[in-house]
Order: sequence, then C-alpha cells, then structure tokens
Amino acid sequence: MEDFDYPSSDYEEEDEENVDEYQESITTQPPPPKTTTQIIRKESLLAAQSAVLRKVMDLLTVKEHHARTLLIHHRWDVDNLFSAFVDKGRDRLFSEAGVSLGNASHPMTSMTCLVCMDDAAGDMTAMGCGHGFCDECWSQYLVVVIGEGRARRVRCMAHKCGAVCDEDVVRRILVGRGRADVVERFDRSLLESYIEDNRRARWCPSVPHCGNAIRAEGEDLHCNEVECACGLQFCFGCGGPPHSPCSCLMWEKWNKKNTDESENANYLTLNTKPCPKCSKHVEKNGGCNHMTCRCGQSFCWVCGGATGRDHGYDQIMRHSCSRYIEDHAQGLAEVKRMRDEHRRYLHYSTRYDAHVRSLRLEEKHREGLREKVGFAEDKDDFTSRDFQWVMDACVRLFRSRRVLMYSYAFAYYMFGEELFKGAMTAAEREVKKNLFEDQQEQLEGNVERLSGLLEEGFYKYSREKMMEFKMHVLNSSTAVDTMCKNMYACVEDDLLGGLVCGAEHPIAPYRSGGVQRAPELAIS
Repeated sequence: MEDFDYPSSDYEEEDEENVDEYQESITTQPPPPKTTTQIIRKESLLAAQSAVLRKVMDLLTVKEHHARTLLIHHRWDVDNLFSAFVDKGRDRLFSEAGVSLGNASHPMTSMTCLVCMDDAAGDMTAMGCGHGFCDECWSQYLVVVIGEGRARRVRCMAHKCGAVCDEDVVRRILVGRGRADVVERFDRSLLESYIEDNRRARWCPSVPHCGNAIRAEGEDLHCNEVECACGLQFCFGCGGPPHSPCSCLMWEKWNKKNTDESENANYLTLNTKPCPKCSKHVEKNGGCNHMTCRCGQSFCWVCGGATGRDHGYDQIMRHSCSRYIEDHAQGLAEVKRMRDEHRRYLHYSTRYDAHVRSLRLEEKHREGLREKVGFAEDKDDFTSRDFQWVMDACVRLFRSRRVLMYSYAFAYYMFGEELFKGAMTAAEREVKKNLFEDQQEQLEGNVERLSGLLEEGFYKYSREKMMEFKMHVLNSSTAVDTMCKNMYACVEDDLLGGLVCGAEHPIAPYRSGGVQRAPELAIS
C-alpha cells in the first residue's frame, strides 16, 4: 500500500493539544443500552441461584425445593412468577407447577407396592402428594428419569400424578441404594437449571467451554451482543457471533444458506440436465441442443427428453419439443426465476465473502500494527508518545468492517421475498433499497480508506507528517463511526420501523468501541 500524499502544513504545540482534545471527544462512548449483562462463573452460580430462591421463599413462604420447582416452571423469571401468583392465586399456581404442599414425605410402615406388587413394609416411601411405592422401585425409576435428563422435574410415579418429587427424599432413596453418582448428577442438574431453563441466561458458547455463563437484565434480551471473560464475543439472542445489523433470524438463515448444499443443488438445477438413462448431470458446453451423455444416451437439452442419434445437427426427427405446451412454459418461467434468485444471492454472498477475507487479514496484521506503534513510541522526534489512537482506530475498523459485512446478509433478506413477502409494494421496496445502498456505498468507501491508512508505515514519518497522519486517521475513524450509526438508524427507523413484521427482526444496538466485556457477578 502506497503512502497517501498529505498536503503540507505546520503544526505547533497548541495544534497537537487540539488534536488530542478532538480525539478524546470522538472516542466518547454512547450511553450503555437498557439491557445489562453480567458474567456468572462456576463459583458464583450457586450464589446467583440462591439469591433468587430466597426472594421467592420469603414472598410465598415455601421451602427451597418448592421455590425451585416454581421457578423452573416459570423459567426463573421472578416477575412472571409473581404476576401468575397475583392473577391465578396460590393454589392454582402451585398445582400448575406440580408443587404439592401435603404432609412431608415419610417412610411407610405397611403397604403393597403397586409397581412390583410386593409387601415391602418398612421399605416404602410416600411423596408429598401421598402416593407411595417401595424404595427399590423408586430407585430404579429415579435412575432412569435422571439419566434421561429429566432431573429438574422428577414427577411422581403414580398414574396421572403431576406432582414434582421432594428433592431431599430423592437424595435419601438414591443414597440408600448406593447411587451417590446419580445424586451428584441430580444436584448438578438442579444447579445448572438456573442457566439452562432461564430465558435471561445462557452458557458462553466457547469451545472448549470456559465454564462461564451470561445473565442479561433489561427490556429486550435478544438485542444484545456480549463479551465473556474468556474473550469470546457472541449474540445473546442466538449464541452465534455478533451479527448486527442482521436479526437473529436473518443470520441463522444466511449462515445455513452459506453452509448448506442447497446452493450446489441450485447450480445443478440451473446449469445442468440429468441424463434420462443414467441420471447423471450433464453440463452444456456448446450451442447445439443435442446432448450425448457418457453412457451413450442422446437427449434434447431444451426439454430433457431422450432422442435418437438422428435428433442432431441436420434435422430433428420424431421430436416435438418446439411445440408450445402450457406446463413447459411454466417450467421455463420457474427456471428463470431460480436463475435470477441465484444471481441475486451471488451478488450479496460475493461481497459478504470479500469483507470476511478482508477482516481476517486485518485481524492477522494487528500484531504488525502494534509493532509499528512500538517503533513510533521509541522515536525521539515526537513530543507525545501516546499512540493509543492508532489501536482505537483499529478497533473501529474491525467493528465497521463487521457491520459492512453483515449488511449484505441483511440486504439479501430485507429486499427479497423470503421474509418480507407482501410487506412492501415494489415501489416501496425500491425506495428502501436505494436508501440503504447509498449508505452502504458511503460506508464501504470510508472503511477501505481507514484500512489503507492503517497499513501505512507511519512510524517512519517526521513529526509534521505524523500530525497530519493522525488527523486523517481520526477523521476517517469518526466518519466510519458516524456512517455506522446512520446505517443502524436507517435500518431501525426507515427500513424495519415502518413494517408490521419489523418487530420480528430486532437488532443489537451499535457501539462505537465494539462489543464490551460484561462485568462479573459480585458474590455477596
């Protein structure tokens, strides 16, 4: 990359101070979104769960295992649980969750087990619902249920009884039958329920798993991009990479489309015809419509029908594919539609892939940029040794490159028929498309300019040229930041905001500094 030819100018000390003030003003972060996140480590998971359990135990005056059963039923949403308590009342709330407030479970002195039909006096146990069976049958049942992953809601064995078994009784029966390993799995499942059954929490999707989870609090849980303590950035809504301005649904469809074999199938449909004898696909490589497969079968490219060898260059005999047939015309129209859709997909995927490759190369060269900064800081020519603005611009470049990259996936679905069929008239779609593409074009030009600036050998510059370079980097960084914000505003207000189905595609808010690391949950 050649150096930019900057106009010459003289900078005094006060000019350098003005540049520093300017840098500080443009790097000020926007206010945080209404959704906040916290990192839950293994050590804080029990404390996080206990805090919620205590709140429910105090309000409803119930034991811990009953509070846990209620919370699991309501996906650990305390507000939803309390609302159900007000609307439905205590009895209905407990009944729907499977909570039985009868007498505490106890060993029974005399009864015939209705499972094995043995008289197991002194070895029978009844749950809070009143149904009792022998401990051996209970043990076998519990081992199977917990082994199948249903440990969080172990139901009573009795027919049509929906009561959830008492946790302490489950542990006592299993320990008595020497199944401490199953008890350990049972307890671990109950603890992890706080993450896996909680719509406000999810495990970090890192591989190998770091053991951390993220809890989110706020209005729109799905509109949030987070960074775990392990350094992985992901979308809280779907667990995929940060993909705004794509919604989760758009990204999931785009990712599947890119990795699926469906596009290969489309190519075969559009560019090849199956041989009517061996069914292998044959690609046309000449102008003549008389095709001959390797198996020796001749067929017509136009209709795909088998022919004799005399259906050739000089004459067409005993073949009538030139005659108009209604179904055949519809088939040609369908092929044209598929060709147009495939060409449209290639337009967006080619540009998406180009920015993916650019981002990978830019991230790969980050260490080289740090070396340049180190060389510049060691030079005696500069009164200021602070070159953090270079790395800040690098972060801004990565962020804007990702926005640009995913904007092509967004455009593919926004202006297509798959997700927004009937949501816009053709004229409205064209207006929205032109508006978005104008912003996309401006952002793309400025992203490339910032990328080119950061590839320069600025550590070799004189003091005067370094000051000019700094101003250009800051201006370019500010420009891409502003254009990203404008693009997000366009997507939310002008494109999705006016559509009835727009609410089905929430996007994470834009952050100038990129995805921020969530703070860790404090253990009180």
